[in-house]
Amino acid sequence: MTNTTARTENRERRWTTAGGVLVAATVATGLMAGLFAAYANNVMPALARSDDRVYIEVMQNIDDVIQNPAFLLIFSGALVLTAVSAWQLRGSPRLRVWVFPALVMYVLAFLVTVVFNIPLNTDLVDAGNPATLADPAAVREKFEDPWVAWNAVRAVLHILAFVLLTPALVLYGRHGRSGRQTSPYLESAAGSSASR
Repeated sequence: MTNTTARTENRERRWTTAGGVLVAATVATGLMAGLFAAYANNVMPALARSDDRVYIEVMQNIDDVIQNPAFLLIFSGALVLTAVSAWQLRGSPRLRVWVFPALVMYVLAFLVTVVFNIPLNTDLVDAGNPATLADPAAVREKFEDPWVAWNAVRAVLHILAFVLLTPALVLYGRHGRSGRQTSPYLESAAGSSASR
């Protein structure tokens, strides 16, 4: 096996791995976008119709149930996979113009969750049993509007990250299968050296 053949096979393997990571990042980001969009469009408007104690109890239950391995793996995995994909595709101008902004959007969405939504969830859980709260309306008022607003922000950011990853995946499928990122300059250089 020549050095050129070994390099080509190595490059093809690397691009195949990069394609798998890009697919996984796109799927995981899409799942997060769908989850937070569902909260914004359905879950929170439906809960808004509930009385204060029911609202607090349901949100406390959601906070408890959502902290499961599958959610945590997808939520943090999407960030890691998008970061790895951005690193793997850094040498491809055609793809990195989509993947790097997607990473920025996901990082912002991740920060919104960690800095705003999670502390609000913690405060609501720390308020205690809704059945014994002296003023459940005050607890709800402190939580509801900020949480809904920040959830809308993170939903939009996740959707943007997904929208940015999708064309990268399409372009990868069209141009990345051979493991080579072609450019007119490289093709003409290869042709001129072959004709010498």
